[in-house]
Amino acid sequence: MRIPLRALLRKKTDIKAGEKDLPQHIAIVMDGNGRWAKKRGLPRTAGHHAGMEALKRIVGAAGEIGIKVLTVYAFSTENWRRPQPEVEFLMRLPNEYLKTELAELNKNNIKLRFMGEMEGLPVHTRQAVTQALAETAGNTGMILNFALNYGSRAELVSAVRQIARQASDGLLRAEEIDDAAIEKYLYTAGLPDPDLFIRPSGESRLSNFLLWQVAYTELWFSDVYWPDFDKTHLLEAIDAYQNRDRRYGGIKL
Repeated sequence: MRIPLRALLRKKTDIKAGEKDLPQHIAIVMDGNGRWAKKRGLPRTAGHHAGMEALKRIVGAAGEIGIKVLTVYAFSTENWRRPQPEVEFLMRLPNEYLKTELAELNKNNIKLRFMGEMEGLPVHTRQAVTQALAETAGNTGMILNFALNYGSRAELVSAVRQIARQASDGLLRAEEIDDAAIEKYLYTAGLPDPDLFIRPSGESRLSNFLLWQVAYTELWFSDVYWPDFDKTHLLEAIDAYQNRDRRYGGIKL
């Protein structure tokens, strides 16, 4: 049974249809910040700052609805190709977000995770990430998972290399390599695959995000730029998800 939008506006404990009707894991590409700013005659950095405010809204909404895992694409391995001043600004945003929101995240029992190549990040960014992970490690509520300096192809290469080392050391036989063996070495190890993938801004592609994990994820695209994305849009995406018939390649009799 589908949960009506009006029910989603209530808190998790008031939803009568049950958690099984909700996507347990939502992945979002936070896209369109630069175009949002350009449309308003503002610098791209203003768009990124507005995008951070949108993130605050969606984290609050997802927690209220009862989503268990929210993964957001914050900075890709390809984003290093952008102009240096913009990259430097983007590298400061995690520090700013965590400085202003960490207390609120802890208050709401939200646990932080980060996935990506941490070694490639500036020292101040890594320090902010490390502190946030430590301070929310004991939380048991929604998991907020940041993809930072993340690329799905790089993630898969890393997993293959680790598996190859295991095989070379005689700890893993070729016939033992299956889905579970690969997933063990992905950045999302221990998390369920996304049920719902959301991309605002009018683009309709994955952009090297969770290529393995979204094999059977429901995709939802919107023309709204990320800085304008709010709880209403999130609920629209969830409503569309609830109207999908998820068969995972099979047939429902």
